[in-house]
Amino acid sequence: MTLAARIHAAKDLRVETISLREPEADEVVVALGAGGICGSDLSYYGKGRVGDFSLREPMVLGHEVAGTVTRVGNAVTGVKPGDRVAVDPSRPCLACDYCRAGRSNLCRNMRFFGSAAIFPHVQGGFSELFLARADQCVPIPDTMPMRVAACGEPLAVALHGIRRAGELLGRHVLIAGAGPIGLLCLMAARLAGARRIVCTDLAEAPLAIAREIGAAETINVASQPERLAAYEADKGTFDVALEATGAPAALASLFRVVRPGGRVVQLGMMPPGDVPVPANLLMAREIDFVGAFRFHEEYRTAIALLASGRIDVAPILSAELPMSRADEAFALAADRSRAIKVHLAF
Repeated sequence: MTLAARIHAAKDLRVETISLREPEADEVVVALGAGGICGSDLSYYGKGRVGDFSLREPMVLGHEVAGTVTRVGNAVTGVKPGDRVAVDPSRPCLACDYCRAGRSNLCRNMRFFGSAAIFPHVQGGFSELFLARADQCVPIPDTMPMRVAACGEPLAVALHGIRRAGELLGRHVLIAGAGPIGLLCLMAARLAGARRIVCTDLAEAPLAIAREIGAAETINVASQPERLAAYEADKGTFDVALEATGAPAALASLFRVVRPGGRVVQLGMMPPGDVPVPANLLMAREIDFVGAFRFHEEYRTAIALLASGRIDVAPILSAELPMSRADEAFALAADRSRAIKVHLAF
């Protein structure tokens, strides 16, 4: 038995005792060190759903997790009890055509921590103890704070988005959204050599952080939409635009500010149903419109970048609260005027 933060319905999050089965031969038991509250966790908490995925049974939330190995299955050799690890929440089947092609993020049989995409749902990592396959565990240095290691997952999402954006060296980049993913995309784009990065949002507090970590310009599109519209001149300005808000209006604004031959990358999860796209503009300007879903080998790269200090996530770390104050932590994480990334710990 173990304590876990389990969502039963919208606004019904309970820290309660759940059962934990014995680990399989290739699995380990991990004691949670820190777990980051993601936008999808907030969506399950606030609406009981994420995009097209609705809760159909109680589910332990959390997929941005790191901790300490406490037990290992009898076939595990890569990690041992006492090892500090970041845990990749992706559990692909490793056997389908997409896994064999090196695109396991598109696995036909993916089991992703804290996801209602399938039924029964995949339980997450906001649990005092949780199970993971040994190959999901990446050892981290003793000096690496657990909540920094837990940022490996959102950083991997950002790195995958940057990878889908193509060559960024010397390019002009627009990032729509200064939430955790947008800000991590900003960090990753700088590392990739982007020449100039502009970041947009509806709130001023996250834009201030964007400026702190290297945005050349920030635009509050709620109060000054004309500043973004100015980039529509001469058939657009930006080589690449990354949509990291999940808002249809934000996506619609990007196609007119991206130059002919440019690229728009969709990272944000949109609301259920169809979202309009200006297909004639996309066609006439030969704009590439691509999706970026989760990540693959970028997870281990993310942990290496965090461990080396080449990417410093300190500016987005807002607070760490005990699991007993989970409701308070979720309320704080949802308040964009006060927080970017909030972590839970036992």
